[in-house]
Amino acid sequence: MAEIFSLEYPQSLGIYDKYADAQKAVDYLSDEDFPVENVLIVGTELRQVERVTGRLTWGRVLSAGAASGAWLGLLIGLVLSLFAEGSSAVATILGGIAFGIVFGLISGGLGYAATRGQRDFSSVQKVVATKYEILVEHKHLSAGQALLAKMPGNTANPFA
Repeated sequence: MAEIFSLEYPQSLGIYDKYADAQKAVDYLSDEDFPVENVLIVGTELRQVERVTGRLTWGRVLSAGAASGAWLGLLIGLVLSLFAEGSSAVATILGGIAFGIVFGLISGGLGYAATRGQRDFSSVQKVVATKYEILVEHKHLSAGQALLAKMPGNTANPFA
């Protein structure tokens, strides 16, 4: 799989501020019968962005732990109920949910207590690129440059 993301002697055709612009340039090259199988779009200048989604309190932590534990308990209860006889299947499912809630409360509470108040918020994270570089096999560089020079509205910075 690593071979698909590598080029032999890659050269830069241009750098774009937006992925959509880099994609548009590669689409233009494709429309002009350029061998686009020799092209990579590489996100560069990576940044980690963290969006804070809320404040963590004991109530939120324990309720989230109980909810996730209940789902896990339901799953385990359903699997075990396949092997139960008659009316004990319902008891197996309810028992699984109950044990799951207890497990979720304990694991969520212990995890939150371990942070000792150093992270009293919830968040989501992602890594984003701030630039997108189009790379091409060295043997196709001049043809690609010539085509992109003719592309209407091309916003590439070939020297960045």
